[in-house]
Parts: sequence; C-alpha cells; structure tokens
Amino acid sequence: MLSDLQKRAAQAIVNVFETGRPLGDYGKVTYHPRDTGQLTYGRSQTTLASGNLYLLLRDYCDRPESALGPDIRPYLAHVARRDPALNFDGRFKALLREAGDDPVMQETQDAFFDRVYWSPSLNSAAAVGVVSALGTSVVYDSKIHGSWHRMRDRTVERFGTVESLGETEWVRCYVQVRRQWLATHSNPLLHKTVYRMESFEHLIREEKWGLELPLVVRGVRIDEPVLAGEPVRISAEEEPPRMLRLQTPYLRGEDVRRLQEALSTRGYAVTVDGVFGPETDRAVRRFQKDSGRLKVDGIVGPATRTELGLES
Repeated sequence: MLSDLQKRAAQAIVNVFETGRPLGDYGKVTYHPRDTGQLTYGRSQTTLASGNLYLLLRDYCDRPESALGPDIRPYLAHVARRDPALNFDGRFKALLREAGDDPVMQETQDAFFDRVYWSPSLNSAAAVGVVSALGTSVVYDSKIHGSWHRMRDRTVERFGTVESLGETEWVRCYVQVRRQWLATHSNPLLHKTVYRMESFEHLIREEKWGLELPLVVRGVRIDEPVLAGEPVRISAEEEPPRMLRLQTPYLRGEDVRRLQEALSTRGYAVTVDGVFGPETDRAVRRFQKDSGRLKVDGIVGPATRTELGLES
C-alpha cells in the first residue's frame, strides 16, 4: 500500500510530464493536429476524444458553486459528441483556462483524476503484481498517456510476467518496450514523448523504487515542500474504449456484450445481446448506485468499467 506522500510523488512525476509542474496546471489547454486525443485539458490533461473531458466538465458544471459552470454548460452537448470544432473554438478554450483558477474546478479535477485514472491504475498494477511506488507511477503514466494494455501484453509476450521476472526487472522491461514503441510510432509527434521513459529509466538507475524524496524529473525538483504547496503532450491512446451509455441509435458491439455479461454475472437483470438499450441503462444505474462509490449517471466510463472488472 502506497503512503499518501508516495501517491503524491507518483502523480507529481506524471504532472511534470503533462504540464511541466509537479502539482499540474489546472487550466492548461493543449491541442496538436496529429494528436488522436484531440483537445486536452487540466492538471493531468484528459482528452476530448476519450470522452473523459465531458465527464470532467459535467462534474464541474453540476456543482452550483462553480464560477464558470453556467458559461461552460452550453458546450457540454458538443463535448459529449467529441465535436472536433471545439479544438479551434477560442472562447471555449479561454473559458477552460479561466476555470482552472476556480478552486471548485481544482477540487473537481483532483477528485476526477483520482477516480478515473489513479484508482484504475492501482487496480491494473495489482493485477500484474506491481506494488512499488515507482512501478505504480509507471502504470499511472501509461494510463494517463494511453495504451497501457497493449504495452503490458507486449512486455509479457517478449519477456514474461512479473511473477517470472520479479517486479523490478519486469518494470525495466516494460519501460524499454514502451520507449521503443514511442520512438518508432507511426505518429512522429509521439517520438517527442520518449522523455517520459527516459525519466523513468533514470529513476530506475537511481533505485528510487519507493520514490524517496527529493526526486528530479526533467530538471524539476520534487520534494515535500513542493508537494505541499512546456513538454510535448500527445495522447498515446490509439483506440480508447468507447464511453457506453444510452443514446439514439442504440450502441451495439462486443464491448456492450461484455458489459452486459459482467452485469449479469453480478446478478443484475439484463439481456446479453450486445445492444445498449433502456434495460442495460437501468442495470448500469442500479450497479452504480449499489457500489456506493460511483456517480449514478448510466455512463460506463473508466471508473465504472474498473468496478465491474472490465479494466485491469
């Protein structure tokens, strides 16, 4: 179990990668034309294309004390559709930057990134046998940046499991595999993000498995006073999981079928037919309510997938 200080150090490393700041930049808006994530926003840079930007902004707008909520709310339908026109909407991006100074937005982002990225990262790390603070930070970085599952599987195929190699050797191999993948990716902008793996390689050489402070990441010092108190950012998520929810026409596919199977296994009445209709929507909402930890909105995003065991 990581301590609170180790958690903050692990997140600070990724914040440096994303925004150049250990505590992140809550108002940072980034867009690169060849970034499959499209527009990215916030402390740890969530993306329009993944659907997670919609979840973040909806959470913010739902808080009555949000300073910019009434101004951002008219954009929510466009964000939900992942409308590429938002990449070029100057007013929308200006609102996001301004909202980053709102303490309510900062609180919303902290809770959001913990729920949607950090908690699933802990589950994924535990699923493969990674328990160290540095190893968990590597997993968290891949969850934020994208393509964790692909790189995990590639590492296992080439080198073996954590159980067979030991955690430190497996993490070294994973970082090596991911570094090579980023350096040779068909999207040349991803080549510029190799620094992420180079930074982890440096921490591994220093044997910082417990993320003992101070740390220096890309020339930025991370220590206790800093934690108390521009790199290139390109999404590596090539095929992000769909955000499943009730809509017209109904969503269909194998991902819907797996969702229904998971719900059925847990005792929720749902027909396993691969069609996300009203029955599946009701089952999802009942599951979210019963969990006691999820927002009851009928949307199957990273947090709900994790609770259902669909993401590890």
